[in-house]
Amino acid sequence: MHKITPCLWFDDQAEPAARFYVSLFPRSRVLETLCYDEAASQASGKPAGSVLTVTFELEGQRFVALNGGPQFPFTEAISLMVDCQTQDEVDELWDKLTADGGEEGPCGWLKDKYGLSWQIVPTVLNATLQDPDTAKASRAMRALIQMKKLDIAALQRAFHGD
Repeated sequence: MHKITPCLWFDDQAEPAARFYVSLFPRSRVLETLCYDEAASQASGKPAGSVLTVTFELEGQRFVALNGGPQFPFTEAISLMVDCQTQDEVDELWDKLTADGGEEGPCGWLKDKYGLSWQIVPTVLNATLQDPDTAKASRAMRALIQMKKLDIAALQRAFHGD
């Protein structure tokens, strides 16, 4: 058991969302699907037998997707940050997560088709922004704030003053 498991509240798309997220990352899988029984159905207004929760793992991190109803939509106050080693990984995740109604945001942020916010971040970003040479770090930050999807080569050019 994980001590802390994030729970993602959906209206009624927990199962397709979990399957979509699992398809994006290696070492990911759906673990369990729990359906509303009669008692939970009466309390929630959701049909008995419909999906209540889906427990899944992304790269070893456990999550629960809950079909709780429309009361609590996602906001940018919570996002999932993904460290990417290469530009190909950034591009692939960005393209898949913004497809079918997802939305690009600033500085490597996006919303997927379910409204969940993600940060798709190249691993090199932290090193450039935390460099002791503040002029280099500042150039990288100026480049970053002009981007939607992050471009590793452009960040490195800015960092080096090219």
